[in-house]
Amino acid sequence: MNWDIIKGNWKQMTGSVKSKWGELTDDEVDQVEGDRERLAGLIQERYGVAKDEAERQIDAFIAENKSAA
Repeated sequence: MNWDIIKGNWKQMTGSVKSKWGELTDDEVDQVEGDRERLAGLIQERYGVAKDEAERQIDAFIAENKSAA
C-alpha cells in the first residue's frame, strides 16, 4: 500500500491515526487531510523526534494498516 491510498481514505483513517499518535488533536488530524509531510511535521513537533524518526513511524503505520485502507 502506498500513501496515496491512505490519502484517499483519510476520513476513514483518522481514527487509526488518533490511536497511533494520541497527542495529536482532532483538529490537527483533520487539518492534515492526508498530507504525509504535514503529518510528519506534527509528529516531530508533538513527540520531539527527528524527521527520519517521524517518517519511520509513518512507514510503520502504513504497514500496520494495510488491510484497513
